[in-house]
Amino acid sequence: MDEVVAGAVDLTEHHPPGVRLRRVGTSRSGEPLWLLSVGRGSRNVLIVAGPHANEPVGGGTVLSLARRAAADPRLCEGADTTWNFLLCLDPDGARLNTGWQSGPYRLAHYYREFYRPGFAAQPEWLPEEEAGAERLPETLALLAVQDELKPYLQCSLHGVEVGGGFVEVTRPLERLPERVARAARALRVPLEVGPYDALYWPALGPGVFEIPPPKQGDQFAAITEAAVESTWFHPQPYGTVTAVVESPMWGVDSVADGSLHPDPRPELLAISDGLRERAFRLGELLDRVRPELAALGGQLLAPAEEYVAISPALADAWHPDAALSEPSRMPPLTRAHVTALRISARRLMLRPAGLLIRALGAVPAGRHQDVRDALAASIAQGCTEYEDECGARWIPVGDQVEFQSRVVLAAFEALAPLRPFTAGAAPAPPS
Repeated sequence: MDEVVAGAVDLTEHHPPGVRLRRVGTSRSGEPLWLLSVGRGSRNVLIVAGPHANEPVGGGTVLSLARRAAADPRLCEGADTTWNFLLCLDPDGARLNTGWQSGPYRLAHYYREFYRPGFAAQPEWLPEEEAGAERLPETLALLAVQDELKPYLQCSLHGVEVGGGFVEVTRPLERLPERVARAARALRVPLEVGPYDALYWPALGPGVFEIPPPKQGDQFAAITEAAVESTWFHPQPYGTVTAVVESPMWGVDSVADGSLHPDPRPELLAISDGLRERAFRLGELLDRVRPELAALGGQLLAPAEEYVAISPALADAWHPDAALSEPSRMPPLTRAHVTALRISARRLMLRPAGLLIRALGAVPAGRHQDVRDALAASIAQGCTEYEDECGARWIPVGDQVEFQSRVVLAAFEALAPLRPFTAGAAPAPPS
């Protein structure tokens, strides 16, 4: 995160006065929220990095896009656009994810250093004001920026731990599926055609999904995350189109297989039963250490408890008797859908196991050693399954950033076609 801010400062020093950096808010722990602006157009694009603490790819993407915008007049003057980059929406959470970011880029290392707050502590979530839930200062800062800029395009930059790249939009954009597919092919990023996040949402093309309007869409009832309660829709009255751009860290090629699964029932049963069994075992370990961890305080216990709490209901929802029943709104399942559910089930257990191992680091050595060993074994097993059964492979950071950058530019060009500029202008970014 510090490197992203330093890169933004460097841009302001080398491209004045067209590049400006200002503070637009303060996090819960006092970290500044920085907005980098490039260009002097009358219309605005807003790019939000770091909405989830464990997804750092957006930091590299905002710097890549900011440098392109500063160097290519077609992206600013040619489209009468100012590019605005919120460098990190959750800097507090990002600080708790630095342990794995310098490598080695192995799944087990990642999960042992993993952090992500509980859902209500994620600043992209927008609780209903009448419900009485207090909005986070980071959320309020983002809302203020949205209300000030009234952007015609907002892009929220997300990362996928294991899987493929995809994008979710609040309305269809011309040629976006074609451009997303082209970027995925060029960079060897698997194009995820059946992600769990968009299981019930209309597909606009391979890897491109339409976010349902407020109050009309949901995922499984056990998950509290819902687009209808997010900052994605807050600027919609200004005509804003929001694109949520997902770029994977570890790619799984089978998430691109859109062929119908010939018999999903046995696989769903294995996924459901496996999740339920692992959640039960993890819950037993959690019960043994909860009193001591709760007394120590800290930010790791609560999200671990949340993952364990929601998993049994998800296991019920994924059971074939529920998922394949007539009242179910689940679409006909492809091989990609089943792969995504398998990945999600493992992720639901790997995350809390990693959080608990980290939390136990504050406990004197030797205490709860059997719990530590069991958690470490669970992480090792889950990561081995990702690698051996799913074929998970690390995607170089530069390719993660470039995929996300190309998708953002494709969305931008769909809404603000670039006008021809003078000879000698910087070359257009790759499509």
